[in-house]
Amino acid sequence: MPIGRRAGAYHCGIDAALDVIGGKWKGSILWELAARPHRFGELRRAVPGITEKVLASHLREMETDGIVHREEYDAVPPHVEYSLTPLGEALNRALAPLGEWGRVNLLGGGSAAGAGEVGEDDDVALVAG
Repeated sequence: MPIGRRAGAYHCGIDAALDVIGGKWKGSILWELAARPHRFGELRRAVPGITEKVLASHLREMETDGIVHREEYDAVPPHVEYSLTPLGEALNRALAPLGEWGRVNLLGGGSAAGAGEVGEDDDVALVAG
């Protein structure tokens, strides 16, 4: 599903991408969903400080943008599970260098593999969060 153009003109690709991931919590949501699919309550507990209203709003926006998939299960009790789409996985891969930059330059963590490289044993989030 292609991402729909939002109101206002974009000046560059970064501007357009930041429109999709903008918001205090979207990076953390992407990071959690990169590990595995989550139910709503699991995701809320995994992102401390987010309210149910904001989480629901961000998930709807991310679903509209084609980066999150919402799966409804006809079980007893019924439940919904959220996961990344292939587009969301590609976005996480694109954000990985940004997460590394934030870890090294803002969080004070060094890179064991060298400047700008993530080692196999490094515990690094896919996105800054």
